[in-house]
Amino acid sequence: MRRLGLATVLGFLLAVFGLAPSASAADADLTFATDSATTTPGGTVKLSMTLTNNKTYDILFVYQTIDPTWLTTQRPDLKYSFTDCSLTTDTGSTPCSGTGHANLGPNYGATIPPGQSRTVTLTLQVAADSGCNGNIGFYTYYYAEFSDATNISGGPVYTPETRVLCA
Repeated sequence: MRRLGLATVLGFLLAVFGLAPSASAADADLTFATDSATTTPGGTVKLSMTLTNNKTYDILFVYQTIDPTWLTTQRPDLKYSFTDCSLTTDTGSTPCSGTGHANLGPNYGATIPPGQSRTVTLTLQVAADSGCNGNIGFYTYYYAEFSDATNISGGPVYTPETRVLCA
């Protein structure tokens, strides 16, 4: 009985901290890219997140958060913010709403048909008085609902880190 209790607690902790197995990558795929691996105080970096629908049903709803990694939060001298957001679809690019710790899901726009992707690009602005020689990184959790009444959850998914260099 004691082992069953320990296994249950361990399984719960793995699920809470996002270490449990997640939905199949065949349903949806979230990938990240940056336009630069380094920047300097006062500089900017574009962080792009692409959500691809690999399922045969439409994605109707997406909920996504973005937060700094624990190591990033341990460097109070690193100062940054998200200052701009744009959505790129097959028909072009439009401004989106919500940056930072906000729900980024609405930024992916309306329905994402099977086989299509949506890319949300956030501009990371490093403050001119930011500290140097530290990495800024983020992680995200996401949830998507499909038109066949199924859903997936993913995360944590980590973005590439940006190194803040001093000249």
